[in-house]
Amino acid sequence: MLADLPNSVEIREVGPRDGLQNEDTIPIDQRIALIDALSGTGLAAIEAASFVHPKAIPPMAGSAEVMRGITRVPGVRYRALVPNERGALDALACDVDEIEVVMSVSETHNYKNIKMSPDESVSQIVELTDLAHQEKTPVEAILSTAFGCAYEGDISPRRVAQYARKVLDEAGVDGLSFGDTSGMATPRVVSELLDALTDVGINISEIGLHFHNTRNTGLANIMVAMQRGVSRFDAAIGGLGGCPYSPGATGNVATEDVVHMVEDLGATTGVDLDSLIDCGQLAEQLVGRQLPSQVLRSGPRTRTVTP
Repeated sequence: MLADLPNSVEIREVGPRDGLQNEDTIPIDQRIALIDALSGTGLAAIEAASFVHPKAIPPMAGSAEVMRGITRVPGVRYRALVPNERGALDALACDVDEIEVVMSVSETHNYKNIKMSPDESVSQIVELTDLAHQEKTPVEAILSTAFGCAYEGDISPRRVAQYARKVLDEAGVDGLSFGDTSGMATPRVVSELLDALTDVGINISEIGLHFHNTRNTGLANIMVAMQRGVSRFDAAIGGLGGCPYSPGATGNVATEDVVHMVEDLGATTGVDLDSLIDCGQLAEQLVGRQLPSQVLRSGPRTRTVTP
């Protein structure tokens, strides 16, 4: 393994939520089938649902039915995003393993996404975290537009770090993740954010990162972050995804591509790549088109050494 890289990396699958929210509505039984297939690959965490109002994100309608219909595999954490108290109560009623709360560091994007200022979002995260902790359910705060915003352009890494520190201190969340909502991250921007987080006392070995592949830098961004000690990354099967409230934000980094690269570097993921490729083929069938994953097209490279 290359020097200074983590020995193991957790890949968190976000296709069933973040991936499918940008697609035409997929029937509930097919969403369940995709999650069940992903559950058999060795993934440790799957973002299964989003408890938003169906008028806001129609493809996420029926999330309660999805959560109640999946076959839960021991060792897999089934996560759900919640936008408000109603969503949190609904998610908790479905016994989700972890709750995700989200805010945008970009003022413009936050208003378009959840109709609040970033400071108002921090106050809401405090309330939602308290609600979830009453049920002993962990909460992760996701800071969106952490690497740039389609509306506002560059976002100061210092501003992102200050909001991250604020959420940790005021809400007491159990984890932090940073989203490349507009697909603007590059290795330089990633490094600058990690520096800023370190400056405010945040242990970057404990954070998660969520990259889109909009400008084809997703794997490079992960590589740079791994060299800095980050070992938790989101990815979507087949490269599904994008943000409905961020113009031009194409799909997430593909789970198959990330697992293939990370394991080739010598780090373990616990994920069976062949099974994952089968899931990618299923995802293509569900959405009815070819997805951008490269490993899904070409298969994994061989490690056979020719004498």
